[in-house]
Amino acid sequence: MENTSLTIAVLAGTTREQRLSIHAAQYVADIGQQYDDIEIVFVDPKEFTFSGDGNDAEGQDARYGEIITKADAFFIVTPEYNHSIPGSLKRMLDSEYGPYLRKPVAIAGVSNGPWGGVRVCEALLPVCHRLGMINILPELYFPKVQNIFAESGAINDEFSDMYTKNVRKAYDELIWFARLLKGARS
Repeated sequence: MENTSLTIAVLAGTTREQRLSIHAAQYVADIGQQYDDIEIVFVDPKEFTFSGDGNDAEGQDARYGEIITKADAFFIVTPEYNHSIPGSLKRMLDSEYGPYLRKPVAIAGVSNGPWGGVRVCEALLPVCHRLGMINILPELYFPKVQNIFAESGAINDEFSDMYTKNVRKAYDELIWFARLLKGARS
């Protein structure tokens, strides 16, 4: 029987001190840990160093490289800054090239406004495409994040069922593609 276990890297999208999107990222990671045969690796860009630009050796963090090389899929959870991608997320993604190739990615946008990061999800599509990742549907949106999560980071009860359902739907699609593409890569 073939190995069906997968590793999914959940990438938080910003290093900003007052980031509320970290609650959504942790929530997505926590739901992923409920799946059998799925290892979730939570990637907080605050825990890595990406000096320089691009994917030259001086711009890479070896620990990050190991994580994304091992990962079979990615789930990016990021806030929208000025209608686009946070610089820290772009820098993190740009630090490597090969390890993303032919791996699926789910994207969740976060905002404190009413749109839930729809523009950051759109802005990430060409970046992920260029890195060779396969974007899956549906994207997730966390609008007015300050209302969805308590200050502690826990999801507020009135949002729990809806967001759990939506995150699971995205994981189901991500896992399906991850298994398919893992088999094809090997």
